[in-house]
Amino acid sequence: MKAGQQGRSCGLISPYLAPKNQSERFAFIAEWYDPNASLLRRYELLYYPVDGSVEMHDVKNRRTFLKRTKYEDLRVEDLFIGNKVNVFSRQLVLIDYGDQYTARQLGSRKEKTLALIKPDAVSKAGEIIEMINKSGFTITKLRMMTLSRKEAADFHVDHHSRPFYNELIQFITSGPVIAMEILRDDAICEWKRLLGPANSGIARSEAPGSVRALFGTDGIRNAAHGSDTFETAAREMELFFPSSGGCGPANTAKFTNCTCCIIKPHAISEGFSLRRHMTQGYI
Repeated sequence: MKAGQQGRSCGLISPYLAPKNQSERFAFIAEWYDPNASLLRRYELLYYPVDGSVEMHDVKNRRTFLKRTKYEDLRVEDLFIGNKVNVFSRQLVLIDYGDQYTARQLGSRKEKTLALIKPDAVSKAGEIIEMINKSGFTITKLRMMTLSRKEAADFHVDHHSRPFYNELIQFITSGPVIAMEILRDDAICEWKRLLGPANSGIARSEAPGSVRALFGTDGIRNAAHGSDTFETAAREMELFFPSSGGCGPANTAKFTNCTCCIIKPHAISEGFSLRRHMTQGYI
């Protein structure tokens, strides 16, 4: 667990206040995948809110990589652990705070986590996505795919010794799944709350309005998955949305008999029902 992410309870915190002095700066440890060398390079990323400038230092070689330069496309709101930011065409993954001051000032509850709709609930994807949106999440990435047995084994590596492991693998590979990267304050905690208990039968009695209560059947066919911890979320998101240059599991679309669906800005900004717009032909 990273600094600023331990011992927290679910809830909101106050937004970041304006910098108090001209010399204030925030430090992060960031990684960039170098496709030419096929390796991850680590940098110290410094951000100066007073003028929106950035500076980068090569951690391994202990030398300046980028001198302090104004960069208007980066904002304080973008700076949280697990986020991917673009700095002069380089996609950097923020993996840790660079100092205690930054951890104290920006150690907010904003997180990204994996939301996976399982094969038994793909037909209910519109309703589940609507629940996600109404609960304050932002869907930042989405893919539909069918997992191979190896990909399923990598995903369920923590359950390898469980007696239900083979049934779990057979189920998760039985049809397409929808993987989403979702963002909000306390995303891991709040998505688990929206999911409800792992056993759908228990969910129907303890959390009747939850995803698993509404769309699940039992403890395996339980509609959707959520990561338990920050570390698990990072590992699972890397499987579906790799930052290291890979493509992850193959999409279900084969570019034959396919079309493009675009949700128009007014439909999102006005909070219209996704299902209603789909049925009435607005998207």
